Amino acid sequence: MKEAYSPEVQSKKIEELHFELQSWKSNLSFIKDEIKFIDHLLNSYVFQPNTPNLFERLQDYQHRLKKMKKQKTELQKAISKHENNLGGMMECTDKSCDLQYYTKHDVLKAKTVDYISGFRNLKSEIFNYAGVILKKRRPV
Repeated sequence: MKEAYSPEVQSKKIEELHFELQSWKSNLSFIKDEIKFIDHLLNSYVFQPNTPNLFERLQDYQHRLKKMKKQKTELQKAISKHENNLGGMMECTDKSCDLQYYTKHDVLKAKTVDYISGFRNLKSEIFNYAGVILKKRRPV
């Protein structure tokens, strides 16, 4: 037997999912700014030039940062698509239809959480490395 949903119940569910989507979008937007800052940092001349393997490490970080930027763009597209499809949930009249949206949402949530965690780890690695090799300003 299929359990029917009222428009009010569906509307509440959609509102909750939409709120979560907005949170993801906000986090990714902030990460966009962080990527821009880190990219500027890695391409600046603020590091001790005699640091062993400096060029190789910076190149590696730049490559990984570029990969993260591409993944972020793909994730943002997937979130937008999922958000656009959310309206179709209003037409769901039973649990099986509802379950499809929740399953897709959970998969996207896992990807988003993994991405944010991976970015934070990379950012932390870069900041820890950069903090040690920044040029020291000479006292005047």
